[in-house]
Amino acid sequence: MTQLEFELDRDHVELNQLLKLCGVCDSGGAGKALVASGMVSVDGMIELRKTCKIHAGSTVTFEDVEIRVRSAAG
Repeated sequence: MTQLEFELDRDHVELNQLLKLCGVCDSGGAGKALVASGMVSVDGMIELRKTCKIHAGSTVTFEDVEIRVRSAAG
């Protein structure tokens, strides 16, 4: 499994944008399609809300990619 860390420099990031920013997909629209397909999970639960707010401390998983979101402040 590929593990990535995403440093969050604000309160939250939308799930579809996180997938784009981490290079999992090419655009926010493609990120929305991935989420809608039911293949993305947040903290172990399948997430179908494309613009779900992801906060520091969350873990997002898609296929063999795990994205750990952490605060830029530490």
